[in-house]
Amino acid sequence: QVQLVESGGGMVQAGDSLRLSCAASGHTFESYAMGWFRQAPGKDREFVAGITWGGGVTYYVDSVKGRFTISRDNAKKTVYLQMNSLKPEDTAVYYCASDRIPGGSWAEIRDYDYWGQGTQVTVSS
Repeated sequence: QVQLVESGGGMVQAGDSLRLSCAASGHTFESYAMGWFRQAPGKDREFVAGITWGGGVTYYVDSVKGRFTISRDNAKKTVYLQMNSLKPEDTAVYYCASDRIPGGSWAEIRDYDYWGQGTQVTVSS
């Protein structure tokens, strides 16, 4: 089992930056990759960014490429999402999730085994 706790959300103006953190604990050896997802009211949960623990391979949804950066600190078992040039459409609850098995799809929700509680990001115009 893996426990995930997100932090770092808040309310900012368009163009500002935030850094989200996701701290993993428990049997973290079960985790192969981490993903960030977000969900706005009335919308489906969508994939934002992902990273593997071992090689640091990353992937981003097109809408955040060039603005968001995912990274990890293996010693601290923490994954970060640096969000720059934030837009109102980035407003959502952001969740981190752990994928146990290699070879899945980055954006496929069912491929992730454990989820954090979420942290709210609000971007005003």
